[in-house]
Amino acid sequence: MDAWLADPMVQASLAPFLAAFLTALILFKLRLGGLAAAAGFYTTVYLAGGLAFTPLTATRKVLLLGLVAPAIGALADLAFRPRRTTEVVLGVLFGAASAWVFWSVLAQKAPAQAALAGVGIALFVAWTCGFMASLERDSVRAGAAGLALGLGAGVSAVMAASAVLGIYGMALGSACGAFLLLQMLLGRRIDAGLAFALTAGVIAALLAGAAMMLASLGWIELALLALVPLAARIPVPPRWPVWAQALALSACTLACGAAAAGAAWLATRSG
Repeated sequence: MDAWLADPMVQASLAPFLAAFLTALILFKLRLGGLAAAAGFYTTVYLAGGLAFTPLTATRKVLLLGLVAPAIGALADLAFRPRRTTEVVLGVLFGAASAWVFWSVLAQKAPAQAALAGVGIALFVAWTCGFMASLERDSVRAGAAGLALGLGAGVSAVMAASAVLGIYGMALGSACGAFLLLQMLLGRRIDAGLAFALTAGVIAALLAGAAMMLASLGWIELALLALVPLAARIPVPPRWPVWAQALALSACTLACGAAAAGAAWLATRSG
């Protein structure tokens, strides 16, 4: 069993999928099914090496903020109804927090390069988190976007020579896929809330940023990943059953995620 759980493919796919599916199944009637994304992701973090925060490296800061996101999201979901300004505020806050995450890396660059990279990553994180948070009322769109963001960031990270970040990203995508599949099987939407949408956005954006700062991911890949939350807004006929809407939206979002992974692969070939 230990050897099976130590298999990277199990850690990146089956383990987070099962953890997320069970979490969503047990908690969706309590309006907390959105915690599935965090449950699946941190199952993989635990299996891949445990959840430790010392020394506080850039990757561990990503994991720390990934815990903050579902906590804020769940409290917001239960305490009040998020407004349109909520997504903007959250996007700006996590965008600013990205400077703290990557400060040790930025400090090693020339001032001009550090400013460009820091501002660029902050804008990417703010954009992704904000637009993902705005999907909190539509669980099918949020699930499709989380699926594509996680898998896109994960596969792109692998192409950029970061296996650990790749496993983390694919685990997030698998967890979001489980949340989406449960809705397809039930034939109904379940609450995603900020607990799901914000978590998926924060973790995926910071993992992609880490793959750029710590590995060789490029700006083009980040730009393609930033299109995922927009692709999730493509209109689908409201009379379609949930499974059909989920498949259609997943096809659109996964096209953006695949384009990012393809661009990362091409970069390795040209390099």
